[in-house]
Amino acid sequence: MATEKVRIGFVGVGGMGQCAHLKSYVTVPECEVVALAELRPKLRETVARKYGIARTYATAAEMLAQEKLDGIVAAQPFDKHGQIIIPLYQARLPVFTEKPLASSIATGAKMLAALKASGTWHMVGYHKRSDPATMFAKAEIDRLQQTGELGKLKYVRILMPSGDWRAGGIHNWILTDDPAPKLAADPAASDMDEPTYNKYVDFVNYYIHQVNLLRHLFGEAYRVTYAEKSGVLLVAESASGVPGTIEMTPYETSIDWQESALVCFERGWIKLKLPAPLAINRPGQVTLYRDPRIPAARVRSDAELVARMLAEDRMPETPRALPVATTPTLPWIHAMRQQAINFCRAIRGEIEPPCDAAEALEDLKAAREYIRLFTGK
Repeated sequence: MATEKVRIGFVGVGGMGQCAHLKSYVTVPECEVVALAELRPKLRETVARKYGIARTYATAAEMLAQEKLDGIVAAQPFDKHGQIIIPLYQARLPVFTEKPLASSIATGAKMLAALKASGTWHMVGYHKRSDPATMFAKAEIDRLQQTGELGKLKYVRILMPSGDWRAGGIHNWILTDDPAPKLAADPAASDMDEPTYNKYVDFVNYYIHQVNLLRHLFGEAYRVTYAEKSGVLLVAESASGVPGTIEMTPYETSIDWQESALVCFERGWIKLKLPAPLAINRPGQVTLYRDPRIPAARVRSDAELVARMLAEDRMPETPRALPVATTPTLPWIHAMRQQAINFCRAIRGEIEPPCDAAEALEDLKAAREYIRLFTGK
């Protein structure tokens, strides 16, 4: 496959299927979207014409029977993943879906068992992991933990205010007058009453990205330890004892998106600013702050030196060990497009999937613990 294009089949081309995924995959040189399956006939043909997709099918089963594919992209409602995605595993092809894995732990576990039996793998679309800023930050976090040059990892904080998540990225969504397909939802979680389950589904729909990102930045498993009763704060502790928080909409914005993450070491930090999910050709921003922590015996003399330099409006030829903040310039690639590239690279065997189904099941468990602490149920 090193020189051949990755052959992708799409299952579903609704709003997210088109605007988050299809329009990214058709721009990846190493990829070819060869077919799509969509229950709505007008939508199916209109989307295929727009994106130059040669063959269309009413169902995924028809497509899989006729096409030779390397991977499947199935942007489907997560509360129907148990019904729609498990049959796709039988094709023994890599599968990509949107987050979360499912709408309950039980359905997620059922999916994982079917996936294991099939012998294939499933990449879950936590696109924030594929943002160039996150990829850069994660590599630097891992390096700093190995070298210890800024001391130990001390704290991880994620801030996620609600805002304009579309950022103009959904303006070319094709709509038709096809009736909406009638598909039953997966079973509700048996360990929650209806109001509690509804809160759980709302939480995983909106904040599961941050639940996942927290583990990614920790670099290890964590447990939820506290849920503030207004719904603003989730507190966690990693397996090695590092605290972390997710701040959930302490304020809102109307025409902006202000999601961020702060990863603290003893002598420095890394900050991430992430763009709106559907922002196009815009990576996040990462800033690295390093304080070399000069020896205590030199602190006073260096502080006096800096004060004298400032008073004399000059700097020495070789400034001594001053803290430095750097902000690298990243390529103009948005997270959804890089995610498409990463799925294709994973199919080729060049990288591991950024997040697989097994880890995505851990997100559902963390969300359940948060809801248990938040509601008492």
